[in-house]
Formats: sequence, C-alpha cells, structure tokens
Amino acid sequence: MKNKQFQMYVFAVIASLFIGISFISCKSAHAEKSSTFKVYGNCEMCKKTIETALDTNGIYYSNWNKDSKMIKVKYDSTMYSIDQIHVLISNAGYDTETTRSTEEAYMGLEECCQYERPM
Repeated sequence: MKNKQFQMYVFAVIASLFIGISFISCKSAHAEKSSTFKVYGNCEMCKKTIETALDTNGIYYSNWNKDSKMIKVKYDSTMYSIDQIHVLISNAGYDTETTRSTEEAYMGLEECCQYERPM
C-alpha cells in the first residue's frame, strides 16, 4: 500500500513539474518579438557599433546588413518596446527609420561611419 502511495506521489510531483515548465516556456515564447527596420550606416565598423549598442540583457539577437541597411532584432517585449530599441541605436550615433541621433552622437562616429543623413 505504501509503495502505491509513493508511486502516486512521485507521479504527481513529476506531472506538476512538467506543467510548470510548459507554462514558463509558453510565457517566454510570447514575450519574444522580432522586428526588422532600416538603420543608416556605411561599413563593418558601423555594423559592430550598431550591434554592440544592442548587446544587452533582453535583446537576444541583432544582425545589421551593410548593403540593405536593415537590422533584424529579437527582443523581450516585456523589457523593451521597439521605440526603445530605436533609441539605443540612435544613442550610438546612427539614425533609424523613425529616430534621429543627436548631432553630438553622430559627430562622435569615425569618419568612415559618418553616413549621409536621411532626415
């Protein structure tokens, strides 16, 4: 009898763990968002600076394409809005399709990174 009770207890604990893990993974999956948008820049040094500006907790992935000027970002939407991501990039000196960097940040870029400003 005790053996059967122990088996039921173990089964209940394991089932509870699986249910808990599935809820956690579902919540995390829904919080992750992906976005692609334009970021102005010129060279591989720009790529490094732009991607480094997004190298922070809550931003899982960033990849800027020098030729298309497009960046793909995957991020935790409970930690960042897409507008905040644009601001992180503009703080590094780069204009995005919705956010313009300050003149001071832009002038702080290396000469090869000073792109023709769109706005």
